Amino acid sequence: MANLNGATADLRATFLEVYSVLKSELLSDPAFEWNEGSRQWVERMLDYNVPGGKLNRGLSVIDSYKILKEGKDLTKDEVFLASALGWCIEWLQAYFLVLDDIMDNSQTRRGQPCWYRVPKVGMIAVNDGIVLRNHIPRILKKHFRGKPYYVDLLDLFNEVNYYSFMMIQQNYCFQC
Repeated sequence: MANLNGATADLRATFLEVYSVLKSELLSDPAFEWNEGSRQWVERMLDYNVPGGKLNRGLSVIDSYKILKEGKDLTKDEVFLASALGWCIEWLQAYFLVLDDIMDNSQTRRGQPCWYRVPKVGMIAVNDGIVLRNHIPRILKKHFRGKPYYVDLLDLFNEVNYYSFMMIQQNYCFQC
C-alpha cells in the first residue's frame, strides 16, 4: 500500500470483514455435513493460520485492481471480489506455511507455535493444510463462477501451486 492513512486502515478493516464472510460461508457449506467438533476445529484452524500475517499479498490485489481502474473508485462489489481474490492468495500462503513448517520442523510462525505444534494438532496439520488448499476453489466457485475469467483464476491457482511445490521439491532434494 502506498501510504498509511485512514483509507488504508479502512481498506484493511474491510478486507478483514470479507475474511469473516468467507469463513462463515465455508463453515456453512452445504456440500459437507459438519458436526460441531469438526466445524469448531476448522474455524480455529482458519483463524490461527489465515489472517495472522501482514496481509500484504491479499491487500495488494485490491490496490492492483484500483490501479487497473485508473483511479476510478471501486464499487462495493468490486472491493468485495478483489478482497475475496486477495483472501484466496492468503489461504494459499497459509497452506504453504502449514506444510512448510512441518517439513522444516519449525518451532514458531508469526510469534506463536507452528500449527502442527499446537496441542492436539500434530500431524493432523497435514490434512488441515489440504483443507486450506481446497477452500480456494470453493471461494472462487461461490464468487467468480459466472465471471468470464473464472476458469483462468482456477488455472492460475493450480499453476502457482504446482510451481511452488516443484520448487520445494527441488530444494529439499538437493541431495538426491
